[in-house]
Amino acid sequence: MTTDRVIFVTKEEHEAPSNAELVEEDPDDPYEERGLILPNGEINWNCPCLGGMASGPCGASFKEAFSCFHYSKEEVKGSECLEQFRGMQECMQRYPELYPQEDDKETQGGPSETDPSKQDSAPEPTPTPAAPVQDSSPSTAPADTPPPSNSSASG
Repeated sequence: MTTDRVIFVTKEEHEAPSNAELVEEDPDDPYEERGLILPNGEINWNCPCLGGMASGPCGASFKEAFSCFHYSKEEVKGSECLEQFRGMQECMQRYPELYPQEDDKETQGGPSETDPSKQDSAPEPTPTPAAPVQDSSPSTAPADTPPPSNSSASG
């Protein structure tokens, strides 16, 4: 843990060029943002790219599974880690509000309207109301509409 120091300087000392020495950063500092894998090959559990998965109720099982995969020497990387990943998945299923499943998202919000691959069929067109049908009886015809002509009448 670092502590702060208060240093008092005179006006003359403040105006003089600084003689402070900068300390080179420690490449193994786990709190420095350096990506997922640190220069020494270890996993940076503080990487924001993990989205908080290393903490929370399933953080320990996530770390166990991810570590197993990262350090795997198998021909099919991580093939020996199935039990760890199964344990992590079971933990996440106990906390669906923290770790929603992909199919849960679709069930709650329906299939994505912007991703046609998520839809089973093309959307049905929205029905438009039909134009009103005019009744030819004199009682319902508009006042400015002439009565229909009877073409079969002789004249």
